[in-house]
Amino acid sequence: MPVSATATTPPKSSFTSSFKFPFWAQIVTGLVLGVLLGWLARSQDVSWLATTLEKVGDIFVQLLKLAVAPLVFFAILVSITNLRKVNNAARLATRTLLWFMITSLIAVGIGLAIGLLTDPGAGTGLTPADGQEPKKTGSWIDFLTGIVPTDIITPFTELNVLQIVFMAAVAGIAALQLGEKAQPVLSVAESVLELLQKALWWVIRLAPIGTVGLIGTAIASYGWDLIGKYATFTADVYIGSALVMFGVYPLLLVTVAKVSPLQFYKGAWPAIQLAFVSRSSVGTMPVTQRVTERLGVPKEYASFAVPFGATTKMDGCAAIYPALAAIFIANIFDVQLGIKEYLLIAFVSVVGSAATAGLTGATVMLTLTLSTLGLPLAGVGLLMAIEPILDMIRTATNVAGQALVPVVVAAREGILDKQAYASASASPLDEAGPQPTPAPAAA
Repeated sequence: MPVSATATTPPKSSFTSSFKFPFWAQIVTGLVLGVLLGWLARSQDVSWLATTLEKVGDIFVQLLKLAVAPLVFFAILVSITNLRKVNNAARLATRTLLWFMITSLIAVGIGLAIGLLTDPGAGTGLTPADGQEPKKTGSWIDFLTGIVPTDIITPFTELNVLQIVFMAAVAGIAALQLGEKAQPVLSVAESVLELLQKALWWVIRLAPIGTVGLIGTAIASYGWDLIGKYATFTADVYIGSALVMFGVYPLLLVTVAKVSPLQFYKGAWPAIQLAFVSRSSVGTMPVTQRVTERLGVPKEYASFAVPFGATTKMDGCAAIYPALAAIFIANIFDVQLGIKEYLLIAFVSVVGSAATAGLTGATVMLTLTLSTLGLPLAGVGLLMAIEPILDMIRTATNVAGQALVPVVVAAREGILDKQAYASASASPLDEAGPQPTPAPAAA
């Protein structure tokens, strides 16, 4: 029997006996400690503490990134081949993509509305001279031509997630065409994916320590000095993300999926909080997949929808943020945006979100948006100082959406296990929890 493509549930006793506090409490403790240590390092000019916090945060992020390339490849490969186990696989894939687009349009609309109401770049005191062009930029030509790799090694060494997704998709479709002949390769792929997810779970358990470093570094590096200049923009990003996460998503759960929003957030919260800390949708992907299955989504469908979403579904980084950032930069450079430009922002948010690729930061997506609008790329430099603080809420929004859409689609298709949804565990890292009923196999 082939090994399941989902993350292996660690034995309860091996983890819970070592930790007196639940995982969410460890994360919160890390947040508080990180703020205090970061403030101490900055206010007292303790250079060794600032350096230590930076190194701790960098090591945690690097450990997450270490698994990104092979994790994305094998997750996408296995997820595509797993669709053969689900009835109406083509319809599920189509509706997943459709709901990705719908929620992205709603998110970018909210971002534009907030930006137009608040003019986040007005009165900041910033000037075009304060910005500088980023080292890494994006354009439509680069985006389209960059999908296809020139060789099979470089995408893994340079961590080009979009090219890795392309190769994995081609391999997955080819495996589906070969049928039983490809089964030995698929069995190996599923086993490797299990191994990667197991190793990544060990990294995830370090998230409380990583939180101390990441949050502490943000406070030590930037302090509160930037609040005055970026207060409106920062508030806009957080308010826009909150409206999407706690306004739009619950509304979709109630009206479309007809399930309890409170229960969704109870089940999905471990993934959302890890995304907030790690700032990586791909790094959070095993947790996102786990909580999605705990919410009653059949694992065969979840193992497709979640990896697909982790590399393409970016309501925070690719919808809310570029919309607000474009208005912010237009304010600074005194450029007037019209209806055409707003429609272009919406178009880029829906079509170009794959360029964000689930990695920490959204610079490529922002430069893609700015180049499409004809805005100066130097405007990106204006936002780099505040980037880590913004990226936390953006990634949390991304991951919430990546868990939401499979729940909505599964509910609409009648394959959501309502009993599993109602009893979803609050912390899948600490409790085994009920297992959802698998989807019926294709005839």
